Amino acid sequence: MTELLGERRQTGRGGRGATAPAWAVLLAVCAGQFLVVLDVSVVNVALPSMRTSLGMGETGQQWVVNAYALTFAGFLLLGGRAADLFGRKKVFLTGLGLFTLASLAGGLAQDPWMLITARTVQGLGSAVLAPTTLSILTTSFTEGAERTRAIGTWTAVGAGGGAAGGLVGGVLTDYLSWRWVLLVNVPVGLVVLATAFSCLTESRGPAGRRLDVPGAVLVTGGVATLAYGISQTETHGWTSTASLAPLAAGLAVLALFTAVERRTAQPLMPLRLFRVRSVSAANAVLLACGAATFATWYFLSLYMQGVLHYSPVRAGLSFLPHTVSIIIGSKIAPRLMARMDPRIVGAAGGLMSAAGLAWQSTLTAHGTFAGSILGPGVVTMFGAGLLMTPIAAAATSGVGIGEQGLVSGLLNTSRQLGGALGLTVLATTAADRIAARTAAHAAPADALASGYARAFLVGAAILAVGTCLIALLPKPTPKEAALQ
Repeated sequence: MTELLGERRQTGRGGRGATAPAWAVLLAVCAGQFLVVLDVSVVNVALPSMRTSLGMGETGQQWVVNAYALTFAGFLLLGGRAADLFGRKKVFLTGLGLFTLASLAGGLAQDPWMLITARTVQGLGSAVLAPTTLSILTTSFTEGAERTRAIGTWTAVGAGGGAAGGLVGGVLTDYLSWRWVLLVNVPVGLVVLATAFSCLTESRGPAGRRLDVPGAVLVTGGVATLAYGISQTETHGWTSTASLAPLAAGLAVLALFTAVERRTAQPLMPLRLFRVRSVSAANAVLLACGAATFATWYFLSLYMQGVLHYSPVRAGLSFLPHTVSIIIGSKIAPRLMARMDPRIVGAAGGLMSAAGLAWQSTLTAHGTFAGSILGPGVVTMFGAGLLMTPIAAAATSGVGIGEQGLVSGLLNTSRQLGGALGLTVLATTAADRIAARTAAHAAPADALASGYARAFLVGAAILAVGTCLIALLPKPTPKEAALQ
């Protein structure tokens, strides 16, 4: 890391040359990435406290998570394109400022709608910020070993944010208040803003591009409306107008999005890419993976605190093995891919993760840490780590160099959108089961455990079906196999 502690000249199209300490650039960018990844998971442990404090129902609690995930996924591609067009430093500061203000508003929320609105704006800020962080790194460090080290640090910080989310949320909720899960972003965000303002230099991408704002608004609005319609089935059923109207509206908006993208010169999501078999199959697999695994932390947080009566800190600590497992799986996958067909590695990982979710579905009101949390969690996340690396490699191998970033953005979007929709479907499934068990006069803890178990079982089925789609991926060419 000594090479990263010197000075680095930042240059870029449309920017000016300026000497900036490399450590400061790396610190600012990695801190921004850390905040984005942290807030994907940090609220999970705090959800029971939020519900009690603000009087939220199950649906409101679910939308505290989904509001962030939907806007983050829906505007992710737009954020990356905005950075190229308007300047990476300017967009980085804008996204971080928006994220920080929304964190303050969420921490001070007095009603559920205020908290959900703040989380929505947080997701928008993250969507602007996240793709800019990597873009700044690749334009600030010379291609080669030093850029690889910088990106390695950025990747490690992202993984650390995911690992720290449950623990940070648990500590802050237990010893201060759930509000500090959001308020802690404010002082950190202000420090990072000051650092970025002083050390980053402006740079832009090629001229002549424009933002596809209608595309971003339509895809986010369509998916959000669809998710809302699914959530309505929890109380009104699938055949009621309250459910069918938003479901139909969501599908109509997504159809309009497809029509707009076909006619836009520079679309947010070029539909022609989906004619590449590796891209379409990989996105379908990651959509299923996100739908099945994203809700794991959500339901386990509720199970540990609502059924097993864990404290927020203990619940947060219980998630650390999950994160370690997915990191180990991700590290082992490239080595396995060098020795066998990557599709076999991905399929093995997907089936292992589905088996872990099926094991998780055996949880009961009297479950143990080893049998109901640690064992199935480690299997699920290790399998997910094995799955995602070969799928990402397969998708990007089927397109040109100039579209690598776009395909990577599509993969992230599919995973995030899958997670948001999956959470809605699985939460509705759990709620239906809980209501049925309650009507049958089951004890509250038994009813909750039964509902969460059903959600994990459905998640296992979704992931198993999604894993079968790996068979649609093309076989690696000899050249691609040699590069693994």
